[in-house]
Amino acid sequence: MKNLIKVQALNIDLATLLLRLIFGGMFVYYGYMKVANYEAFAPMFQDFIGIGAKLSFNLVIFAELVCGFFILIGLLTRFSVIPVFITMIIAFFVAHAGDGFDAKAIAFVYMLLCIVIFILGSGKYSADAVLFGKDSTPSDE
Repeated sequence: MKNLIKVQALNIDLATLLLRLIFGGMFVYYGYMKVANYEAFAPMFQDFIGIGAKLSFNLVIFAELVCGFFILIGLLTRFSVIPVFITMIIAFFVAHAGDGFDAKAIAFVYMLLCIVIFILGSGKYSADAVLFGKDSTPSDE
């Protein structure tokens, strides 16, 4: 029975790693594209929450690029997913409020994945595990 638990925990940790790599990698990609084309994207970005279009755009870049990278490597994952979650909430409920579900489906999926990543945390194969000794495997008691 103990062997079964270890195999199951290994699968959860590998699944967490895979989820973080895909999710974080996608956001690093989105953020990098915004930085690389900053002059083209910035004028088109709207002020959805009343703090100014440029500041809003910079916060989106921070959430996607910096927090996406932290999620990718598993560093402070639960804290890092919060700005991404807020960005996806604004994208889904505010930026694409008048659009059909097809236009905002990706924001919805990412919003739900933020919740999953927050629940799972960084897992065994992460920078958090290396730096802080966090281990998400069940104890052998």
